[in-house]
Amino acid sequence: MPPPARSPAPGPRRRALLLPLLLLPLLLLLLRLISSPSPRPLPAPRKHSKACDYSAGEWVRDASAGPALRYDHTCKEIFKGWNCIANGKANGRDLLRWRWRPSGAGCELPRLDPRRFLERHRDTNIGFVGDSLNRNMFVSLVCMLRGVGGEVRKWRPAWADRGFTFLHYNLTVAYHRTNLLVRYGRWSASPNGGPLESLGYKQGYRVDVDIPDQTWAEACSFHDVLIFNTGHWWWAPSKFDPIQSPMLFFEKGKPIVPPLLPSAGLDLALQHMVTFVNKAVKPNVLKFFRTQSPRHFEGGDWNEGGSCQRNQPLSSEEVEEFFSLDNNGTNIEVRLVNKQLMKVLEQSTFRVLDITRMGEFRADAHPSTTGGKKHDDCMHWCLPGLTDTWNDLLAVNLEALES
Repeated sequence: MPPPARSPAPGPRRRALLLPLLLLPLLLLLLRLISSPSPRPLPAPRKHSKACDYSAGEWVRDASAGPALRYDHTCKEIFKGWNCIANGKANGRDLLRWRWRPSGAGCELPRLDPRRFLERHRDTNIGFVGDSLNRNMFVSLVCMLRGVGGEVRKWRPAWADRGFTFLHYNLTVAYHRTNLLVRYGRWSASPNGGPLESLGYKQGYRVDVDIPDQTWAEACSFHDVLIFNTGHWWWAPSKFDPIQSPMLFFEKGKPIVPPLLPSAGLDLALQHMVTFVNKAVKPNVLKFFRTQSPRHFEGGDWNEGGSCQRNQPLSSEEVEEFFSLDNNGTNIEVRLVNKQLMKVLEQSTFRVLDITRMGEFRADAHPSTTGGKKHDDCMHWCLPGLTDTWNDLLAVNLEALES
């Protein structure tokens, strides 16, 4: 009798039942991956159109700007007279909540990212050359970078007034102080007489329009990026009184006769300085000239009891009242100087960093009485404050040129 038939072995059947169960999680994971959106790449930095005119625009409230501080009033480089928050200026913190919006369609002025700036400008030397308004801008940039820049060394390269090197990035930022760009000093009449003496001049200031001030003459062969300014001192009657201490211009060591007005002297000095810089700079140096920074004295000039007590930006109509050449007001210097600058710079290889219009609105952003002076400071700017936006503009220009 044959043995009874055996049922199939349990092993293969169990494996056949388990296989779909094992594959099911893998299938579900695969379906999830297919249906999920792929990771989005980080956005590339915005490319700004060459037609974007950052000089024209308006100030808008930006509530998000305050918490995202790039630096604060504790930065030790801030000159005490400009530290509006530490000095208790009523709108000191409110200054951080305004953003410049350019007029052009699709134009934006992004805030300078300190870490990105340091990375992009490794092994670079940046020099600010000019009066205390350029120091205002220099300090703003240094304070931004110090927050993320790691170890910093003080250094005064090439006769700089002050400077810092961010060691991890080998990036140096320096400020070269010069009031007129050109050399000047006291002048007294010679007992032996001369061209100026024969015209009745007894004293004044000798201004050599063709000789750069020693404080920055060597900066051209050191820096890779240069930002120049001048202007305020050329219209400073308290310093260069047209009667008691006039500006007397010299060229090639000889007095210019008949004597020039300050506006003509500035024009001649700018021409010589542009020529000097072009010959003295290293190859591929980026050269900027910053336009004039507006003052906002009301009720007279600084030595006439003028003040700046506003806590909101001006309207367009108020701006014209302040600065129109037709009104011949206290603050007329800004547009007069710019006319001189543009006349020379349009024929040069300098790039213009136009900050004037954005500054004309900001009567609220000066230290005013909080600066500790006997008179209102309606010329310099609070830090943090407006000059941070100047550096935003500088960063955008550098990225566009280096792309």
